[in-house]
Amino acid sequence: MSIDEPSCRVFADALELVGRRWTAAVLLAAHRGARRFGEYRAAIEGISDRLLALRLKELEQEGLVARTVIPSTPVQIRYALTGEGEQLLSVLQPLIEWSYRRTTVSR
Repeated sequence: MSIDEPSCRVFADALELVGRRWTAAVLLAAHRGARRFGEYRAAIEGISDRLLALRLKELEQEGLVARTVIPSTPVQIRYALTGEGEQLLSVLQPLIEWSYRRTTVSR
């Protein structure tokens, strides 16, 4: 199997998506049970409302997070990982583990 331009581009696009600032934190917060905007904000220390809204919107557009509007008073909006989002986290798990090991070794 050779590495050709199309496969490199697809791989680079995937890395760019998960490598954006706060994206991993949003995915992990969703995985750990955050559903409402305030829960994400509480789980992700330091993220601004603007950036959180942007990341949730991007992840929704990518099909990694589903947005559900609950018609109530006031309207509730909930976010949850899709199957694709869960799958992404499962393939990223070895990278997370490698990162922990690398950080632990370098200290």
